[in-house]
Amino acid sequence: MKSPLSRPGLINSTVTAIIAIMLGASWVHGEVLLIDDFKDGIRPGWQVKKFEGLTAYTSTVEEGIPCLKATAEGTASGLFYEIEYDPRQKPILTWKWKIDNIVKSGDARTKKGDDYAARIYVLFPSFFFWKTKAINYVWANRLPKGAAIASSYTANAMVVAVESGPAETGKWLEYRRDIYEDYRKYFHSTPGKVGAIAIMTDTDTTGEKASACYGPIGINSR
Repeated sequence: MKSPLSRPGLINSTVTAIIAIMLGASWVHGEVLLIDDFKDGIRPGWQVKKFEGLTAYTSTVEEGIPCLKATAEGTASGLFYEIEYDPRQKPILTWKWKIDNIVKSGDARTKKGDDYAARIYVLFPSFFFWKTKAINYVWANRLPKGAAIASSYTANAMVVAVESGPAETGKWLEYRRDIYEDYRKYFHSTPGKVGAIAIMTDTDTTGEKASACYGPIGINSR
């Protein structure tokens, strides 16, 4: 089970304590708040969150792009970056990634297929844990590109297929999502503050092997 909402320990520090990494701790380039570009390895703000075994995360350079290489082989662990900010002020999440292969038996519609070669979470914490919500942007397999469904674990987490299938494997792809409008669209309400950004490559339910590279991640104004 890999929903960030299905295990209270996953975001305890986000929902029960003051945010450890505040807005000013990130790098500001003009209007872009750069969470990490991996040019100097993995920034100290990232925290490991383990579900089943450990996905290997190592800093490297691929095709001239500094990145974080993730390799999962029957494992599931993510990296979380706690950061509190108002998505009305900086609603645009940008990132790059590249996968080497999809999870062939992955299926976002089922718990047994809840594995992805690449995913990036945006968490919206609440004082009441059961009200915490998340948007989970994934590279899906069977779920069509552009489709969005509730997680098979909880209706409080939406799975959004920004890519799907093997056609674009091996290519660097760049994304720009308005998380404020996505939240309004999928949860039919206005979001509170963001509490964390997370990345994860996981194959613990399918037992397959998958690898991906995550490039620069930033948040921007419109």
